[in-house]
Amino acid sequence: MEAAGATERAGTVAVETPFASAEELREVLERLLTDVDSDESAGPRLRAAKVPQRFVFTDLGVTLDVCAASGGSHSIAWDFDEAETQPVATFEMDSGVANRYLQGKLSLPVGVARGQVKMKCAKTRAALSLLPANRNLIAGYRDLIARDYPHLVIS
Repeated sequence: MEAAGATERAGTVAVETPFASAEELREVLERLLTDVDSDESAGPRLRAAKVPQRFVFTDLGVTLDVCAASGGSHSIAWDFDEAETQPVATFEMDSGVANRYLQGKLSLPVGVARGQVKMKCAKTRAALSLLPANRNLIAGYRDLIARDYPHLVIS
């Protein structure tokens, strides 16, 4: 099990990871996406964006791909191994920055401007459609951690 602690990246300030391990990060994200997928409005909104996205959590070595589900009863699909489909948008950040972003405590443009988030977009206009859709992730994340992971909550 990896210990929580400061992480170092060249050219950036050390960020404290609130997660006990990469496994805990994956568990939280898995539960979040399951909740969003089953939500009658959040899942379809994320699917409607039709923008495959990749999140790379650099300090814990976790990669998450999220895309529209190909059918059935699910709205979105996700994988913790790099998917065959190339993402339209890739977001690289430390897990501490991700925790702040997913709680609505850090705006994505500010994180990019400060060098805390590296964003790569194949189609900028399409990637911009993710911002409103990702608000559902933020709301779901706040509810989930308040209920089950209080050590992640930032006051």
